[in-house]
Order: sequence, then C-alpha cells, then structure tokens
Amino acid sequence: MFNKLLLLPVKGLLTILPFAITIYFLVWLVGTTEALLSPLLPARYYFPGLGVVTVILALALVGILINAYLFNWIILLGERIFARVPIVKTLFGAVQDAVELFEVKKESDSRKAVAVEINGMKLVGFMTSDKVANKLFPDEDKVAVYLPLSYQIGGYTVYLERDKVTLLDIDVETAMRIAVTGGNSIEKEAK
Repeated sequence: MFNKLLLLPVKGLLTILPFAITIYFLVWLVGTTEALLSPLLPARYYFPGLGVVTVILALALVGILINAYLFNWIILLGERIFARVPIVKTLFGAVQDAVELFEVKKESDSRKAVAVEINGMKLVGFMTSDKVANKLFPDEDKVAVYLPLSYQIGGYTVYLERDKVTLLDIDVETAMRIAVTGGNSIEKEAK
C-alpha cells in the first residue's frame, strides 16, 4: 500500500513531463525570437508574435530560395567550409546526418521502414541510401539499415544482404515512433 502511494507522484510526473518539456521548448523558442527581433524594430512597428511570424516567413523564404542555383551554390559553399574546420565538421556532419535521416521526401525511394532479423530478434529500422553500402562493399548486394535505440539519441547502422531486410507496410514517421518509444506511443493511440 505504501509503495503504491509513493508511485503516485512518479506516475504524475511521468504524465506531465512530456507536456511540460514541449511547452517549455515552445515558450523558449517564442521568447528567444521575440527578444532577438524586438530591439531591431522601432516600437511602433513591433507587436507580440512578430518574431515567430518573421521566423516562419524567413524559413519559408529559405525553402523557396534553395531551388535557386545561386542560393544552392552558397549553401554548398558553406557546407564545404564547415567540412574543413576540425570540431565544427564533426558537429555539423552529425546534425546534417540526423536531419537527413528524419527528412522524408515523397520522391525518395531509399528511406523505407524495414524489419531485420538479428539473432532471432526482429528490429525496426530504416533503409538509408545504398551509396555507402555500395562503396564499402562494392561486390556485394548489401543495404545500409539504421537501427535507432529506444529513448536515446543514437543507434547503429548495419550493412545487411538485401534479402535479409523486410519492408514494412507503415510510413517512416510511424516506424520511427515505434522504434524510438518502444511502441508505447502507438499502443496509446490504439486504445
């Protein structure tokens, strides 16, 4: 009985924590953008929320400009410069790889949710680009599969024979949620 009473605050904390962290992050993001923008504009043009609107519009503008040759060239130049600075290249490369992993393009045929069997266990993973597997193992028909670790930032990239990989009939976002949360988030939606 006493143990159950002690578990109630923990259960309450675990229920509220995802909401609190998400709300804190959003408040921090809005507050930071507002604090950065408000000194740059005269008071008569500033209104609360202008920072968020400006950031959204700026990101949309970058999304439009990335299709322009000159802007794309500038981005590639920046990537080459970052790739030459010792500590920066490691950080930039890791962030870029993580963003590319989670970026789902409709025309992308290489990023698919898959299941692999290793030592009798079925693991949910994501087939990534074949280019690395072809470069590392040129004479073998291997594919790269990223296996994320649940509740952690990280995972393993394994190179498997193509016939050892089973395509799953779910989208990449759902598979990522299952892999990262151990299926808990999907289980709650099913109830």
